[in-house]
Amino acid sequence: MTHVLGAPTTTEPASDRVRDLLGRMTLEEKLGQLVGLWIGAGADGGDVVAPLQDAMVGDVPPELDGFAVHGLGHLTRVFGTKPLAPAAGRKVLRNAQRWLQQNTRLGIPAIAHEECLTGLAAWQATTFPTPLAWGASFDADLVREMGRAIGESMAALGVHQGLAPVLDVVRDARWGRVEECIGEDPFLVGEVGTAYVQGLQDTGVVATLKHFVGYSASRAGRNLAPVHAGPREIADVLLVPFEMAVLDGGVRSVMHSYAEVDGVPVAADPRLLTGLLRERWGFDGTLVADYFGVAFLHTLHGVAADLGDAAAQALEAGVDVELPTGNAYLAPLAEQVRAGRVPEALVDRAVVRVLRQKEELGLLDADFVDDGRDSDVDLDPPAHRELAARLAEESVVLLANDGVLPLRPRAHVAVIGPNADRHEALFGCYSFVNHVLAHHPGTATGIEAPTVLAALRDELLSTHVSYARGCAVDDDDRSQLASAVATAQGADVAVLVVGDQAGLFGRGTVGEGCDRDDLELPGVQRDLVEAVLATGTPVVLVLVTGRPYAIGWAVERCAAVVQAFFPGQEGAAAVAGVLSGRVNPSGRLPVSLPRSAGAQPASYLHPTLGGASSVSNVETAPVLPFGHGLSYTTFAHDALDVPAQVPTGGRLDVSVRVRNTGERAGTEVVQLYARDLVASVTRPVAQLLGWARVPLAPGESAVVHLQVPTTRLALSDRRMHRVVEPGDVELWVGTPVERRVCARVELVGGVHEVGTGDERLSTSRVERGAPAGEG
Repeated sequence: MTHVLGAPTTTEPASDRVRDLLGRMTLEEKLGQLVGLWIGAGADGGDVVAPLQDAMVGDVPPELDGFAVHGLGHLTRVFGTKPLAPAAGRKVLRNAQRWLQQNTRLGIPAIAHEECLTGLAAWQATTFPTPLAWGASFDADLVREMGRAIGESMAALGVHQGLAPVLDVVRDARWGRVEECIGEDPFLVGEVGTAYVQGLQDTGVVATLKHFVGYSASRAGRNLAPVHAGPREIADVLLVPFEMAVLDGGVRSVMHSYAEVDGVPVAADPRLLTGLLRERWGFDGTLVADYFGVAFLHTLHGVAADLGDAAAQALEAGVDVELPTGNAYLAPLAEQVRAGRVPEALVDRAVVRVLRQKEELGLLDADFVDDGRDSDVDLDPPAHRELAARLAEESVVLLANDGVLPLRPRAHVAVIGPNADRHEALFGCYSFVNHVLAHHPGTATGIEAPTVLAALRDELLSTHVSYARGCAVDDDDRSQLASAVATAQGADVAVLVVGDQAGLFGRGTVGEGCDRDDLELPGVQRDLVEAVLATGTPVVLVLVTGRPYAIGWAVERCAAVVQAFFPGQEGAAAVAGVLSGRVNPSGRLPVSLPRSAGAQPASYLHPTLGGASSVSNVETAPVLPFGHGLSYTTFAHDALDVPAQVPTGGRLDVSVRVRNTGERAGTEVVQLYARDLVASVTRPVAQLLGWARVPLAPGESAVVHLQVPTTRLALSDRRMHRVVEPGDVELWVGTPVERRVCARVELVGGVHEVGTGDERLSTSRVERGAPAGEG
């Protein structure tokens, strides 16, 4: 079936300069602005992609002077496709832009985009912790600083747009892309993701929200699989972070997801891409395709008869730019326009959006010329490494501890495990090390990234540290287990470093296309842990992973358990600092620790019916809840103060006192939760409203003030209107399952219809108080 489209119903606002350019363009020149070019992405380009994508890129990618004769919208990943020194990459990019200025009729430069999920994905650039670690830090301010640092590096290279952050809400730990996500709570994802957007865009670099929407709710946790989420789950959970980043973060670009939601591919759904995103939320930036997503309407989803039909449907739905190349939006779309099946006004609508963004970036200025410097740019300066170290330290989560940690001085420590002496274990799938360098064996890493073993030896200078690998990350070779056992038997404590290797499309244990049908530790790693436990030597289990695993057995039997979600190039030192006690852990779980794969999909945001039941023998509670994390000190909470009544369209002004009741300094993450007691539709038994990180000296107290918009309690009612309803709400400080101090508030007034002008971000303020016992 081939679709014949009507003209668009809206006219895009634009400057005189943009209108003048549009009026002078031929159809081919317009379409050139709507596609990208991926230089060097073929068989020897270094970025090995999925087979369906390989067929589209081809073994020999097109050259700029043949592909872009009529102009070009985007240059795809000049720095992120193969190892290029910064100066060499700048030269490639500068030459491409000069060619476009000098050899196309209108002389319009391209937008250069790169991946930047864990830092700029370029050789020699600082690699920060993965987004799941951002969530574990509960530190939106620090993530904003990181985003600004990443943007500074990108801007210095002449890069205009970054393909991050990922705002998919984790729904199933089996999904390989969990490590790219911030967490399982939509407001945690929204606040932290919005902070990243603000930081990146503060430098003039465009942020791109991924993946709008539904991608993380795929069936069975499989990558690029159908999504059967109901409209209320989509509205109240999956869309919330995107709404926050658009309305509160002012993001300038959005990428559609590969998902088909209840049978309709997002790339061809105008209700989402135009009706909701643009008309309701007022988004006026560019909407770009996930790589090859337009062609997938034909090749994977089967809703388009051919590439021309796919282009027509995507363009009508609201997809402005086809990335990474022009399989559908060039010749196939031109044929559709000339045949009268696609109004040229639809093309014009997208072109105006692209030109408007180029104008914002200064690319249309008559004097736009790259400065031409050939000097190198330091992409890994000390200030960026210091940020990476702070974020890594804040993200390490102490799950369990019987007192063995911190490690005692002069103890004999056996360091064992497949992730103990591999720097690749510190990085996520979209890091340059694992995404690109894996295909260039022999190429230097380009950054300093000590392993956990090396970092522990540096940290524990007065301690004897021995080492045994024990096993690989993901094979069935048990031949090294005996040496691991022998190493553990001679030690006072065994530190077992286990977990994941991030990769692409089955070449890792986690990452894009590396999904699981169980949540056991990969390979024979559990056998290794069991063998060392059997020696009787106390075991400190360190998980360096991209997802939470079902390790309830380890939490019960190991002396301590530490979780690090791909903590980046400074992550090994952060882990070592937590083990030694130099760093007092303050990370909190951004995802529940699952009991089993059979409990997936799961979320702490379940209604009463999703909890334990006398009519089912299945245990529903996670091993450890969202928000859990231990410290080397203790905290007490009291004096929770909440207004008795708050208007449904108002704000909750909440305060609570927290005290450090232990003997060393530490940081408490004060978490405020709520439960809507009676509503028109079922509501979660707990939902996060706000939080604050509070560093406290021993004996010190502080009063935390949280200002929470009532929109945090919004729901889609039976009419599918987003509203805040009147009624009683329970509030508490703690975790979803631990209520340390409680209160109740009544929302009063009529039903409040949530509008685009309503607040969505909470704020916090900390007032230092008197020492415990004196106030």
